[in-house]
Amino acid sequence: MFVVAMGLAVASVGHAAPAPQAAPATTAAAPAAAATPAAATPAKADANDPMLAMDGAPRMLPVAGVGQPTPGEWRLQGQVTKNGERALKFHDYILVPVITVISLFVLLLLIIVIVRFRKAANPVPTKTAHNTVLEIAWTLIPVVILAAIAAPSIGLLQAQYKAPPANAVTLKAIGNQWYWTYEYPGNGGIELTSNMLKEKDEVSGKDRARTDEDGPRLLATDQRVVLPVGVPIRLITTSNDVIHSWSIPAFWVKLDAVPGRLNETSFTIEKEGVYFGVCSELCGARHGYMPITVEAVSPAVFAAWVKAKGGTMPGSTPAPVIAPAADNGAAAANAAGPVENATAAAPVTTQAATANAATAGTAGR
Repeated sequence: MFVVAMGLAVASVGHAAPAPQAAPATTAAAPAAAATPAAATPAKADANDPMLAMDGAPRMLPVAGVGQPTPGEWRLQGQVTKNGERALKFHDYILVPVITVISLFVLLLLIIVIVRFRKAANPVPTKTAHNTVLEIAWTLIPVVILAAIAAPSIGLLQAQYKAPPANAVTLKAIGNQWYWTYEYPGNGGIELTSNMLKEKDEVSGKDRARTDEDGPRLLATDQRVVLPVGVPIRLITTSNDVIHSWSIPAFWVKLDAVPGRLNETSFTIEKEGVYFGVCSELCGARHGYMPITVEAVSPAVFAAWVKAKGGTMPGSTPAPVIAPAADNGAAAANAAGPVENATAAAPVTTQAATANAATAGTAGR
């Protein structure tokens, strides 16, 4: 009986004071970060420490009207990339005026036809069949308008797909039904899984509900993509199932994610902040529930985040550790030249290929 009583006492204490490891995690960290002690948040860190946010990203709050839709807004979102600024000017100062003039002109013609050629004012219909000048005019004028629009449009399209420089940060976005996974091939293979945050009345158990600090409803995610400002970004997209589309309106970026194929574009973010997007390709029943959240930070904060996730920055990879030679004779032999029957195993890497033409059709599957 004494043993039974002691067992019940221990069980009751276990239920009353659960171990710290059982506390609900605020969000799922990337596999690479979970295995790295550097990703752990210090217990007594400064409140402004960029590593304190729930998802391991810097503590940055979204700003209303920046990087997200605004109620009642009829214009395009404010742009934070060079291509976006160029496209916004093209839209506001070329497309909108041309469309407005053409629409008013067509409306004027309709009014003239209604008033002048109605039955009461024109009881005897005209028998005119052709007007050479008019036919030439209504053929050439639209051609001239289209040519004037095409010139800046083609230049903008070309700028969007300009090859990024060698120092670009590579982000690989992989579409799934219905969430996104991300990889940073150039930063030690960091991996993230990003799901939409649900509302308080939609979650149960240990799931984290959306708050205003996360972002708007249907746009906030549990894992944010972190990218540096002022540094070229190489975006690579693919898919594991159906066609998706990675789209951030404030970046002027919309790139399809096609199964078995790698698509690429580049952009440079010029302003820090939190920016939201969505999958812009009809991909199934929950197409409207796979948003995208990007947190643009300074290069220094990005480097700290990469370190916290267990990754590395280009050029900071530690040198490989070479085991000491058994004797000086073996060391001298190795220094003299390659050994054919070497027994050391070749290093194994799990980093996905991003520019290998031979494997481009299978990467990301």
